[in-house]
This record gives sequence, structure tokens and C-alpha cells, in this order.
Amino acid sequence: MKLTDFDYDLPEELIAQTPVEPRNASRLMVLDPVTESIEHRHFYDLKEYLEPGDTLIFNDTRVMPARLLGWREGTGGKVEVFLLRRIDGDTWETLVKPGRKAREGQVVRFSDELTCKILETTDFGGRIVKFSYDGIFEEILDRLGETPLPPYIHEKLMDKERYQTVYSKEQGSAAAPTAGLHFTREQMNELRDMGVNLGFVTLHVGLGTFRPVSTENVEDHVMHKEYYSISQDTADLIKATKAAGKRVIAVGTTSIRTLESAAAGVGEIAGRTDWTSIFIYPGYVFKIVDGIITNFHLPKSTLIMLISAFAGREFVLKAYEQAVKERYRFFSFGDAMMIKRKG
Repeated sequence: MKLTDFDYDLPEELIAQTPVEPRNASRLMVLDPVTESIEHRHFYDLKEYLEPGDTLIFNDTRVMPARLLGWREGTGGKVEVFLLRRIDGDTWETLVKPGRKAREGQVVRFSDELTCKILETTDFGGRIVKFSYDGIFEEILDRLGETPLPPYIHEKLMDKERYQTVYSKEQGSAAAPTAGLHFTREQMNELRDMGVNLGFVTLHVGLGTFRPVSTENVEDHVMHKEYYSISQDTADLIKATKAAGKRVIAVGTTSIRTLESAAAGVGEIAGRTDWTSIFIYPGYVFKIVDGIITNFHLPKSTLIMLISAFAGREFVLKAYEQAVKERYRFFSFGDAMMIKRKG
């Protein structure tokens, strides 16, 4: 498979710059891969496609204020340090811009109370840094750090919580699990009241999710590892759902990657905490996921490859072509898609 097999034309004006209000007022495209039918609805209509006993799995990660702006000691040159994941203690994997001047031994100062020293360069072009500070690191990060928005969003976000899901809990992500941004608390309660199960997993979104594919052959791409956790209670809920002949529907690609990483076999899953570098592209056999709620993803990204593995590449690209024609809003603050069970 070639990278160009997952390309499509997207007018720039369809890239959503601001979220809609309320959250579930966004549009919802509903795909049936068996009949290759496409419906156009709104996200608040989601309940019409769910049944009592179905289970929705959400990623409850919370976005860190991961973007730190500082300057190089000695030269005063401006530096951006983007936190990806904590390795241990005060040592973090980061992205640093400008990278060409981020040499080993360089000290970056963010304030009188916070600095970091660049220790080494990673295989993926990032930097391992160690922070030094006076006080409590998390409190300093809350004060100095900025919530990172994707580079294709140019509008200032007035309410930082709009880039968090209403159920976010476990802080540690460098980006939001954006499919979940469509849910309101009221809608989740309504689904629960109608007998839909709500389960939660954690995957801290890092470089693996949004790193561009740079290899022409898709199979040559290497994913960056990300931390995930699934409780035994959630695993038991999934197994009970499967045993009852109901569907496990993943909310977002990060939930999909968590469930498929934790799968012990078709329909088999256990609680575990681990790191995953799973790369799902066409040809992959899904072991847990029966349905997907997701956003519209970037051309040639690992995310559109994952969706193509579930629903078929040609059908997905056909749906994207129709989404462009119907003026759907794309990417993080854009509209949503639900993909029903495969045949």
C-alpha cells in the first residue's frame, strides 16, 4: 500500500477553527460498510443508532498544558518545548523548536522557577530533557504551560475546556481524543438511562497519534509508543457485552488502539497497563471493536488508515468525498462519523 492511496482533496475553509455549541450540535455522518450507505444526521441523533446492552468505550485522558515557551540561556533565543510523555521523575520526552539549535547540554529557561536541560536526541527527532524547578512541577506547569492546539487551528480558543472532553480525568495527553469532544454530560446520561453501557480506558495521546507518515510504503511506517491502561472492570464489561451478542463501539481512534492493544484474541480482553505502538491499516483483523465513532482525519494520516481498515479504503474515501461536497467540518473541532458493524 502506498501513502498516496490515503490522500484526498480538502478545501482549507472546511478545516474547523472553532467548536460548535452545544457540543452535540455537530453533524454526524453514519456509514454502513455492508450496504455502503451513507446517512447525514446530527450528533444528538446518536441514540437512534444504539441499542440497550451496547457498550461505548471512551478515552478519559486529559490534555496537559504541554506547550512551554522559553529562551536559551546564554543567547536569549526563543524556544518552544512541547511535552510528550514523562519518562521518569523530572525527565521528559519532548519536541523542541527550533530543533536545529536544541543541542545536548543546552539549558532552556521558562521563568525564575523553571528550567530544563537537553540531555539527548531521540530516534524520532525529539529531545529528552530534565526539568529543574522551585516548588511543585504540576502547579508550575499549570501556570506557565499552554494547552496545545493542532497547528491547523489558527483561531484563539476562548474556553480551554472546549479542548477537553467532559469526562476527561487522567492528565497526560499532548492532544485531545477529539471524537469525545462531541459528547455532553446530558447526552451521556441519556444513553445510560436507555441501557447503553459507558466504559472508560486511558491512552495518553502522544507522538504516535499525530506524527506524519513519511514513508511511501505504508507498511514501513513505525509508530511511536503511547501509554495506555484498561481496568479489569472495563475488560469484564466488554466481555459481557460480547457474550450477550451486543456491540462494543469505540469512541475515537485512541480508544480503538487501546482495545485492540489489550486484546488477547477475538472477543478476549483483560485489564492491563502497558505501552502500545500498534499500527492499524487495511488488512488488520479487529478483535474487539464492533463500531466506531470518530472525526474526519487528515489526508495520508495513520488515523484515516485505521478507519479504512475497519470500513474499507474505497468506501471511506467515497464518504470523505461526499463530506467535502456536503460541506462537513473537518479535524479536531469538526463534525463526526459513526461506522456501523462490519459484515
